[in-house]
Amino acid sequence: MKSWTLAALLVLCAAASAQTSEPSSAAPAARKSCDDLKAEISKKLEAKGVTAYTLDAVDKGKEGDAKVVGTCDGGTKSMTYTRGAVAAEAKSAEAKKQ
Repeated sequence: MKSWTLAALLVLCAAASAQTSEPSSAAPAARKSCDDLKAEISKKLEAKGVTAYTLDAVDKGKEGDAKVVGTCDGGTKSMTYTRGAVAAEAKSAEAKKQ
């Protein structure tokens, strides 16, 4: 009898919790621009003292070896993070070529 009472109590608590919490899949995610996301992430990294890094918005599935730190443009692009001075220098060299 005690096990049924405990099980019923757990089910009721779970149901009450599910009703009071906001469902994450109920509303689609807001469409955040890649520039806004990049600014937010840069601000957080700089607050932690990180100086040599690159953040790039790339098409979903084209991330390569870089670490994905977010998505933007309605989930169509991934924001990638590469750490170190080498990544920053490579990006500078690429910009000079163009």
